[in-house]
Amino acid sequence: MFGRSRQPELNVLVLRDADVIADGIRRALAEATPEQRPGLERAAALAGRAAAASDAELRARWVHERFAAAGYRGPADSVQAVKVLREAAPGLSLLSAVRLTKDAAAHRPDTGSAP
Repeated sequence: MFGRSRQPELNVLVLRDADVIADGIRRALAEATPEQRPGLERAAALAGRAAAASDAELRARWVHERFAAAGYRGPADSVQAVKVLREAAPGLSLLSAVRLTKDAAAHRPDTGSAP
């Protein structure tokens, strides 16, 4: 009767370090030789894009990674998606799973070519 009657809920925390990485690449670019510049310029662009991603996009990426690991390929905002996500992340509440799958549906993973 006393104490906690249910398990603590799993929370998804968005950590951002892309801005620190982008700063390091920009510093390296400032000192780069002409041969090093093209690769560092590409890296700076990629790091800048990563730093500009919204929290919702980062949460969506996390959800799509859980879906991929579970082999789920259906709609991101379906009842089945919520079930798969909660099985992949035990402790995730129903409300959190629904919110996360909505983010995942709104932000599809990048299907372009790899860098």
